[in-house]
Amino acid sequence: MSSAVETIDLRAAREALSASTPLVHCLTNTVVQTLTANALLAVGAAPAMVDAPQEAGDFAAVASAVLINVGTVHERTAEAMRLAARSARAAGTPWVLDPVAVGGLAYRTQLAAELVELAPAVVRGNASEVMALAGAGAGGRGVDSTAGADDAAAAATALAARTGGVVAVSGEVDLITDGRRTVRVGGGSLLLTRTTGAGCALGALVAAYVAATGDALTGAVAAHAHVAVAAERAARTAAGPGTFAPAWLDALDAVGPDELAGADLRSA
Repeated sequence: MSSAVETIDLRAAREALSASTPLVHCLTNTVVQTLTANALLAVGAAPAMVDAPQEAGDFAAVASAVLINVGTVHERTAEAMRLAARSARAAGTPWVLDPVAVGGLAYRTQLAAELVELAPAVVRGNASEVMALAGAGAGGRGVDSTAGADDAAAAATALAARTGGVVAVSGEVDLITDGRRTVRVGGGSLLLTRTTGAGCALGALVAAYVAATGDALTGAVAAHAHVAVAAERAARTAAGPGTFAPAWLDALDAVGPDELAGADLRSA
């Protein structure tokens, strides 16, 4: 195993999250708010959906971590996102950018370009989104990627170097890099791709784990591993996507330190 994989202690990360109950401030899209909140509760974090411009900056300064997801962005929430990102940066609050469908639509692409300059701890997206944000592609088909995680490896490395943070690329095997070290996370289930909001909830879990561990690479890897292990567990009993979603929430709750420690981490 690479030194990067060897430094990731998933057992300790799970224990830290359970012990700290991080408060995650979510500015996220309207399609996924309930699933995102429930996923955070399931792993032992606390969600807050504060997206008014009048409150977002103040709350970002006191939260444990912030998620900014541009999935259904409009003028009011865009301003709240700018305020939250600036406040989080000033307060030293780790924050995660999820550039949903960036590249295909000009408004959100410009907003994401502004936000990425405010030093997110983690950028988490699919390959097409990460490539578009890095200036190496034009985006995918709506929220769906038209590229694989390995296709985005160079773009992810360059973007991580630019932000000084971590970039996580979701795919059949997830790729997570801080620009110097790269870890891949295998496992999971294809049913995740048929569950609305699973990727968006993952962004919130990344924020929770980064807050709990105090390390962006460890936190991002732990969140991806937790989602993958829970998906495998849920898929064993699910009849299809309709029964998978609640089973996945139950599995997120059930995955403890020992089970998470057995996740499929791979060297670059």
